[in-house]
Amino acid sequence: MRQITNNIMMIEPVSFNYNAETAFNNHYQINNTALSKEKIQEKALAEFKGFVSLLRSKNINVILFKDTENPSTPDSIFPNNWISFHNDGEIVLYPMYAKNRRLERRKDIIQKLRHDFKVTSINDLSNYECQEVYLEGTGSMILDRENKICYAAISDRTNKNVVNDFCNQFNFKPILFTAKQDVDNKRLPIYHTNVMMCVASNFAIVCIDSIDNNDEKSRVINTLNNTNKEIISISEDQTNKFAGNMLEVEGDKKYLVMSYSAYSCLSKIQIKKIEEYCEILYSDLSTIENYGGGSARCMMAEIFLPLKND
Repeated sequence: MRQITNNIMMIEPVSFNYNAETAFNNHYQINNTALSKEKIQEKALAEFKGFVSLLRSKNINVILFKDTENPSTPDSIFPNNWISFHNDGEIVLYPMYAKNRRLERRKDIIQKLRHDFKVTSINDLSNYECQEVYLEGTGSMILDRENKICYAAISDRTNKNVVNDFCNQFNFKPILFTAKQDVDNKRLPIYHTNVMMCVASNFAIVCIDSIDNNDEKSRVINTLNNTNKEIISISEDQTNKFAGNMLEVEGDKKYLVMSYSAYSCLSKIQIKKIEEYCEILYSDLSTIENYGGGSARCMMAEIFLPLKND
């Protein structure tokens, strides 16, 4: 099983905006009222299109769907939270914390993907919403697909029991911990694991300092070492600039994809270490980051489904 894919699903926004329902525990969002809703959407769409063009210029296969005007889904630009695609043909749907984000789950998208990809089954975990427990896809879980390991930082969006259910069904080993950040002089859980951690084919970018519990910290480090992943450590300040929100993808070569904010805060040493393994791609996503509280990795849902013509 490969860790990376050439096929990426992305959702073009039509009404991107600050989502008050997610802001309760996403401390990366900024409610800046200086821009109108129309201007926010305009700037976010321009960033989105520039990002897609960059990916496609490197022969990364971006499969694009457009968001719908109705119902309103301001965070639809982050599809990796509601769906994941697996190499055995299985699709998983996830329980979402914010009620207005649950509207992002679209059967029409799955039907269109069936034209080109083999879908053997759909595993719908969204019923956990009735219990008010959540697991937001590959935002909540960092999957080392080759070694069948699932890294998950427990939070309001990432419930331990649902992580274990996923791992039991897909034969992943769960590595659970709590990652925290400083917010208003308080130490609060980071809402999504993929903000502070990225696992690539041969390396991992991790904010080790955000894991306060020493036993949990050691377990994460030891697991990465035992699976031959070089650890490239980032600081909490770099995490706040989305330096953990990256994804390795396959184009005409391997690329590590990130935002300009993430790239610009990396040190020369960190950049050199990454470039020993793959080329870096970055794009300005500042409006999307500020109002949505997510970045490059959140915008890309990897498709590992088998192609029908293979």
